[in-house]
Amino acid sequence: MDRGRLEAFSDGVFAVAITLLALGLSVAGPGHGSLAHQLASRWPAFVAYVVSFFTVGIIWVNHHALVSNLVVVDRVLLFLNLVMLLFVVMVPFGTVTAADYLARGGFDPRVAVAVYGAVLAGMSAGFGAMFEWSLREGRTKVPVPRDQWWAARRRFVSGGLIYLAVIGLAFASAPAAFALTGTVAVYYVFERTPAVPGSRTSPSGQEPDPDA
Repeated sequence: MDRGRLEAFSDGVFAVAITLLALGLSVAGPGHGSLAHQLASRWPAFVAYVVSFFTVGIIWVNHHALVSNLVVVDRVLLFLNLVMLLFVVMVPFGTVTAADYLARGGFDPRVAVAVYGAVLAGMSAGFGAMFEWSLREGRTKVPVPRDQWWAARRRFVSGGLIYLAVIGLAFASAPAAFALTGTVAVYYVFERTPAVPGSRTSPSGQEPDPDA
């Protein structure tokens, strides 16, 4: 399979997943109280949608940058990509589950947010595995210098470790754990890493900030 087919298939999955997120945005309709009250009571759904939308969007942006730098695509990479996409398509499920239970009492909200964190951690691990595969010689147009590998790895691993922390924190405080997933999304929206010398992309696969 060439690089174009890999990216086209992945883009289609990303598009479906990010569209399905909107299906969780709904209200009961007329006869169930005022619209303002219904919208206010559904605040977890809207917050979860925004967090998940940007989380999936960030992965899509970085996936595009990573794949566009590849010169070879082998069977191992295809399966690593499928593992990442497996969790991408689970994000709408995790989002709706967290939103439905977050405002409720009892143990269920903790389980729901832990499931949400597990889905995001899986997606992060899948993408991190793809990045690790890309570090080997001859697989990218502009390779990451070996002395920058660990710095780049830390950039990728940090998000996944935070999602693992979300799973544990969820059982202590579901709202706090859910808020932590939002801070990760905000961080990666603005995060920039130093550009690789002679390259248009950073070690993380992102376009470098021209003003940095």
